[in-house]
Amino acid sequence: MFKNLWRGALLAACVAASPAFAQTSKPFAAPLKAAFVYVTPVGQAGWTFQHEQGRLAMEKALGAAVKSTVVEAVPEGPDSERVMRDLAAQGHQLIFATSFGYLEPALRVAGEFPNVKFEHVGGYKTAANLGTYNARFYEGRWLAGYLAGKVSKSGTAGYVAGFPLPEVIQGINAFALGMQAANPKAQVKVMWLNTWFDPAKEREAALSLVNAGADVLTPHSASPAVPQAAEEKGVHLLAFHSDMSRFAPHAQLAAVVANWGGYYTQVAKAVMAQRWQPTPVWGGIKDGMVELAALNPALPKALRDEVQARQRAIAQGKLIPFGGRLVDQDGRVRQDKGALDDAAIARMDWFVQGVQGTLPSAAK
Repeated sequence: MFKNLWRGALLAACVAASPAFAQTSKPFAAPLKAAFVYVTPVGQAGWTFQHEQGRLAMEKALGAAVKSTVVEAVPEGPDSERVMRDLAAQGHQLIFATSFGYLEPALRVAGEFPNVKFEHVGGYKTAANLGTYNARFYEGRWLAGYLAGKVSKSGTAGYVAGFPLPEVIQGINAFALGMQAANPKAQVKVMWLNTWFDPAKEREAALSLVNAGADVLTPHSASPAVPQAAEEKGVHLLAFHSDMSRFAPHAQLAAVVANWGGYYTQVAKAVMAQRWQPTPVWGGIKDGMVELAALNPALPKALRDEVQARQRAIAQGKLIPFGGRLVDQDGRVRQDKGALDDAAIARMDWFVQGVQGTLPSAAK
C-alpha cells in the first residue's frame, strides 16, 4: 500500500507539515472535480477506509465547492494507470493516488495531463503537477508500543508486517522502543507476509506469534484478520490504520489512526485558489495526521492519562521516538545521542535491539 522508499536528498524536504502554495490571479470555476483511487474496497476499517473517511471529511468541509469520485479495488500497475488516465480525461482536476504502487502510473499520467494535479501517498518522486504526502506513523507506533509494554505479562509482542520497507521498519522499531520504555526486557517478534492483504496469511501469522509467546499483537496489513485472531485467542491488540474495535472489542487496547481529512481539505482549497505546489508532506501527531486513538475505556484511567501525556509530549517535541542512544540487533551503535534526522528515519533498513526477526535484502 504505502511502500515508502524515500531516499537521498529529497528526504530533507519531507519535514513539511502542510503544502507550500504559490499564488495566482487566474479564476477557478467551482466545483472542483476530485477523484480518489483506492487499492482495495472501502470496507469497514483499515487503510482504504481511512482515506474514504478523509474524502468524506473534505466533502463535508467544502460542501458544493467540491465534487468527488471514488474508484475502488484498483490493482497496482497497468490498471491503475488506465483508471487515472480515464479520470483525467473525464475532467477531474485533482486525483489522489492512495497506494504506493500507483506512483509510476501516476507520474506517467501526470505527464500527459499537465493541468491536472496529482497527490500520491508515500511516494519518493514528485513532478510539476504531482505531490507526495504521508503520515509519521512511527510516532503513533511508539505510543502503541509503550502501552503494550505496560500491559504485556509475557513481555513479548507479535508484529505482523506486510513488506520489509522503511515505512514498516520505522513502525517496528518505534513500537519496540516504546515497549522497552515501559519494560526494558520487552521483545518484538516479527513475521513477514510479503503482501498487504491476505486474510488467511495474516491470521496464520498472528496465531503463530501467539503460539510463540506473544500476548500482544499489532498488524501492518490491511484486513481485520489479526484483530479477529487477537480477540479469538484472548490476547491484546494494538490496531493500525483505523479503529478495529468492532472486530476486537475486548482485545483492542488502542489504535494508531491516520486522519487524512484535514490534509485533503487543505489540498482541495489550494487547488481551487490555484496556490497548490508539489511539496512533499510528512505530517505527524502535532499536525493531526496521526494519533493513538480509541483507547479502551477498560484500561485504568491512570494508564490512559499516562499514554495521553506522552502523546502530547510527542506533539510538543519533548518526546522523540528515535531519540537518544539507539543500538541495532548486531550491537552496533546507530546513534549515541540526539535524534535521528528525517533522512535517516526515511531510509531506515535496520532493526533495534529487542526485535526478533530478519530483514530480507529487499529492505537494504
